[in-house]
Amino acid sequence: MTVLKSGERAPGRVLPARRLGRMTWIAAAGTSGILLLLPEVIRLDGTRHADWLQFVGRFHPLAVHIPIGLIVLVPLLEIAGRFRPALREAVGFVLGLACAACFVTLILGFLLAYGGGESGITVTRHMWGGIALFIGLQLCMFARSYPSNGAVRNAYPWLLAGALCVLVWTAHQGGTLTRGSNYLTEYMPLSLKRLGSFGTAGANPQSFYGKQIHPIFDANCVTCHGSGKTEGGLRLDSFELLMKGGKDGRVVVPGSAQRSVLVERIMLPAGDKHLMPAEGRPSLRPEEIARVRAWIDQGASPSAATVAGFADEKQSEAPIQPVGDYSTLLAEIQQMEHSQGAKLLPVSAKASDGLILSALDVGASFGDAQLAQFQKFAPFVVEANLARTSVTDASFDALSKFTHLRALHLEGTAVTGRGLAKLASLSQLTYLNLSETKVDPSAAAMLASMKNLRHVYLFDTPAQPVSDEGDQSSKRSAQ
Repeated sequence: MTVLKSGERAPGRVLPARRLGRMTWIAAAGTSGILLLLPEVIRLDGTRHADWLQFVGRFHPLAVHIPIGLIVLVPLLEIAGRFRPALREAVGFVLGLACAACFVTLILGFLLAYGGGESGITVTRHMWGGIALFIGLQLCMFARSYPSNGAVRNAYPWLLAGALCVLVWTAHQGGTLTRGSNYLTEYMPLSLKRLGSFGTAGANPQSFYGKQIHPIFDANCVTCHGSGKTEGGLRLDSFELLMKGGKDGRVVVPGSAQRSVLVERIMLPAGDKHLMPAEGRPSLRPEEIARVRAWIDQGASPSAATVAGFADEKQSEAPIQPVGDYSTLLAEIQQMEHSQGAKLLPVSAKASDGLILSALDVGASFGDAQLAQFQKFAPFVVEANLARTSVTDASFDALSKFTHLRALHLEGTAVTGRGLAKLASLSQLTYLNLSETKVDPSAAAMLASMKNLRHVYLFDTPAQPVSDEGDQSSKRSAQ
């Protein structure tokens, strides 16, 4: 009979360290093999699958920060361990946690892409980057725990540096998916964009499509429908791919915006799961929808320089007149904001650039009576945003006093157009948005006679011009 000393365990109750280590690395190799085969067995073909896959997969953007933080912590512990050796004892544990978190995050990301029907070169790069990172972390664990000071152990710093490089590259691919491939060029000067013809393949960059339509898709759509990420097999980053359509067929029917799926999707009500842009991104503005509809109605040409109803960008504008100095009225302006809720916002630090009257925060509680109380500040206002307020045709009396007004938003209000002629005296007014109102064709004809107006939006109003197929255009621009 074997007598055990105090603190000793009976032999055979635990696996030998060598056997346990061998089993660990067999499991690690098997896991890596599964991940390497996963994209080949279950392909990302751009087809949407069960909603529960997306529900689980959408935890990926949250979980991805855990392995990133743990991986970055490893070299910090290694460096700090040179001064406090006790810290180095935690490195192996942190590496193990990072490896496990990386695996879970990888699976969540794959479920998100597969369930959401996402594909594209950036999706693929992001996925393979994650797989490479997971394998690299396992190699770091193996090299660090190797029981000698030979070449394998000495390779650990280089493997760790390589894993950090893979982490940065993979994170960049993930950022491209969420920010879009145009993140660096979004605010590039228009002249440089045109010089480089960014995204206008298959079309003349000086055409209406190149100048007006592609920038809308580039800013709002290519994050999900570009070369890096292609949902539903649809790409909008070039004219040819736009006209090709996606897995469900064509999305643009030249000559008929009404029968174009693209237009149908961008005009769906907020909250509809088929609304484009999706995933919580802002909807297109009425004037952007108007451009797209009018372009499609008039043939969706890649080369046409103009579209009827839209002013040429090169059209000369009247010189902008500076407003007076309103600095002596700042106290009254502040008092008015407190009492009425509407705001008078400075265009810039330069007083002569004027003020912006914004009633967005007060909405329906702001009407004709409230607007009349701002007449004292009218000579300094260059833009008035009264969208979705309660102003009516009676507001035109007060608005005619805003002599420096350049832009006026009345979309979603109760105006019908009676009294619009009173705005004819506003020589600086070039932009007028009357979308979603009851403006009739007679008022539209009157607006056409106001030569100073360059942009008049009549989207979703009785004044919309009707095309040959019964569809309606979304915008008219007074010439």
